[in-house]
Amino acid sequence: MRFKRSVDTGQPRAPHWLKGLAYGGLVFLHFPILMIVIYAFNTEESAFSFPIKGWTLRWFAEAAARQDVLDAVWLSLKVAACATVLAMILGTMAAAALYRRVFFGKDAITMMLIIPIALPGIITGIALLAAFKMLGLEPNFWTIVIGHATFCVVMVYNNVVARFRRIPHSLVEASMDLGADGFMTFRRVVLPQIATALLAGGILAFALSFDELIVTTFTAGHEKTLPIWLLNQLTRPRDAPVTNVVAMLIMLITTVPILLAYYLTKGTESVAGSSK
Repeated sequence: MRFKRSVDTGQPRAPHWLKGLAYGGLVFLHFPILMIVIYAFNTEESAFSFPIKGWTLRWFAEAAARQDVLDAVWLSLKVAACATVLAMILGTMAAAALYRRVFFGKDAITMMLIIPIALPGIITGIALLAAFKMLGLEPNFWTIVIGHATFCVVMVYNNVVARFRRIPHSLVEASMDLGADGFMTFRRVVLPQIATALLAGGILAFALSFDELIVTTFTAGHEKTLPIWLLNQLTRPRDAPVTNVVAMLIMLITTVPILLAYYLTKGTESVAGSSK
């Protein structure tokens, strides 16, 4: 396959048919999302009326007035916040322990951090439920938090360990030589260097936790997070407009943090070790 070179940059330029396939794939993937957004403003109660007859904000008001929706949103926010904090602590500690030292079992520990998010969600959920039952714990709010933290840790770990590897170790040594203890060195030298990577990892972990369904199903018990609420709504076609509004809310809450994390880590490779 031959590529033309761009006049401005001199880089290979893809042919038009390849660009068309790429854009077509993007449209195919995002078209259902666009339809959910459109139907959230539809005046008709039917979920399948096309073309739509008009535009309204009525369903947003109804969703905001429903206590079951508010309870589900609040529960998901609390779970995501707690799981994110736990993942940030554990992910940073794991990155600090593994980024530089070479020891027996290091690869196995790294694999253990990755496995919960690499495995199918149903496998992770069953394993967590079996572990909780073995410990005599009934599914509740904290079992959801622990379950989410197991696969959110890797989001923080991947970002932070990459930043750790770009920090000159001479900065840490200089801090220690000047009399700073380990905690002060971490707070004054290391933390400012990894701050954006840590924040980006935390944002990604929050977005991942907020819309998690499969693992939550096994660890929630009687608790009803927003994704579980949406799953239950599939059997209630009369609530389709409100369901579309809530689905759009989930997309916004998860998309905005992902974009923010992207911009936080974009172009930061060159600042490690500098005063910025």
